[in-house]
Amino acid sequence: MIIVRRSKDRGQSNLGWLKSHHTFSFADYHDPKHMGVSVLRVINDDMVTEGQGFATHSHADMEIISYVKSGTIEHKDSMGNIETLPAGEFQLMSAGRGVTHSEYNPSQNEILKFLQIWVQTNQKGLDPSYQQKRFENKNGLQLIVSPDGKDGSLLIHQDASLYQLHLGVDEIASLSVANSRTIYVHIVSGSIEIEGEILNEGDGASVKEITDFEFKGLENSEALVFDLP
Repeated sequence: MIIVRRSKDRGQSNLGWLKSHHTFSFADYHDPKHMGVSVLRVINDDMVTEGQGFATHSHADMEIISYVKSGTIEHKDSMGNIETLPAGEFQLMSAGRGVTHSEYNPSQNEILKFLQIWVQTNQKGLDPSYQQKRFENKNGLQLIVSPDGKDGSLLIHQDASLYQLHLGVDEIASLSVANSRTIYVHIVSGSIEIEGEILNEGDGASVKEITDFEFKGLENSEALVFDLP
């Protein structure tokens, strides 16, 4: 079973300095039919204007993943991390029992575009932690986040994995999962066919009760693939 979430149907917000598309309910956008998939709670597709950003604020008991599509994030947090996250890199902040942080676009001439992703943790009250990494840019499925940190992936406190998928025209990647798992796919760019459904940039789809399926690139494409309980 595939349930498609079209880009045009996502929630939207415009704060002037920030324009967002919300795959799931977030802040002032609320739709009881779209509260998340499994433990995946938030996918925000954010655009931050030059020199602007999210002032210091707090989180607790949430796994927060950021992926920069273009531009740069300037990150500061209460753990003492002062980092720059450029395009193509992933950040995973485990909020644990509590953390404060800020995220800014330091550029005066380039818009920051990034995905903000929240995954519910399976362990509350942990020490907060911070991870950041650039992964090899190769076609096919690349493991980015996992519950055991295998193959150099970022460690998440949840029975969930995240893959980055790159495909060229007519290239195919296969994925096999247990019948009890849920897969969620978010298209970052391009166009990908999954089990007869064509997904374009900004589209998403949850896949259930299918254990073996293929991704086919209809053009040069990038997607994030979540393997969820």
